[in-house]
Amino acid sequence: MDKVAVLIPCYNESKTIKKVVEDFKKELPEAKIYVYDNNSKDGTDEIARKAGAIVRYETRQGKGNVIRTMFREIDAECYIMVDGDDTYPAESAKLLVKDVLEENVDMVVGDRLSSTYFKENKRPFHNVGNVTVRALINRIYKSDIRDVMTGLRAFSYKFVKTFPVMSKGFELETEMTIHCLDKNLKIKNEIIEYRDRPEGSVSKLNTISDGIRVIKTIFGFYKNYKPLNFFSIIATFMAIVGLVFFIPAVVTLVQTGDIRVPSIIVSMLLFVCTLQSLFTGLTLDNIIRDSRQTFEMRLIDCESELKRRRGED
Repeated sequence: MDKVAVLIPCYNESKTIKKVVEDFKKELPEAKIYVYDNNSKDGTDEIARKAGAIVRYETRQGKGNVIRTMFREIDAECYIMVDGDDTYPAESAKLLVKDVLEENVDMVVGDRLSSTYFKENKRPFHNVGNVTVRALINRIYKSDIRDVMTGLRAFSYKFVKTFPVMSKGFELETEMTIHCLDKNLKIKNEIIEYRDRPEGSVSKLNTISDGIRVIKTIFGFYKNYKPLNFFSIIATFMAIVGLVFFIPAVVTLVQTGDIRVPSIIVSMLLFVCTLQSLFTGLTLDNIIRDSRQTFEMRLIDCESELKRRRGED
């Protein structure tokens, strides 16, 4: 088992990967540097290997697919995940490692938005997207995450080995954040510096399509993790619409004796759907409670496994 593992997912980062590997080797000489190449066509893998990284491959395209493989294959007491585009100075890594190994933090968030991000980043829609996603998650989960989409994070062993990676692309960071908040894992924000990509290096993030996927991920996980809240909102909406049809029908019946059959039928159907939504939410909420209990037991197993692995090493 490694003490510290630096995980660098890469796709066509030949312009920057050499510097990223060398910087992290300098700042964390005790760490193993892993570069997982995701079908690069510009020689990223060979450059990383010559720089001293352990190079492996993931052929399924997408950052989520790469991280899933990394988390399965690598065992370490502390993991640093960083993009290969040289936008995150390696000098911040020691602080993140300290938080995990000495303070038992499960996920350390490298917070760009509180430092130089808005000055350095030249893509205005990315700025808006980052702020919007952060506001949504903090509002829904009543949290204080400073940077949801950051590409520099540190993780504990128990986070990595209990995190089910479902995303295939750049919505991965959002999934990690929501998972941590829902499972009440220990999170810490650390302000880090950020610099824009060097000239010639191109971002793989598509502002529109990836932004839509991130928003869908937020609401999808809200449904999965908080089903009672989600279906209660739907039930409330249908109940209100049902009353809109039902009340005028009752008023007409009292005043004139006429029965507005279509309105009553529609309102009754909506009231039935309201009850179905509530029962669905309650049922799924009980399933989620059982799932959380199972997850807590898995955390205990992970901690025991980590202690055993430390003893063997």
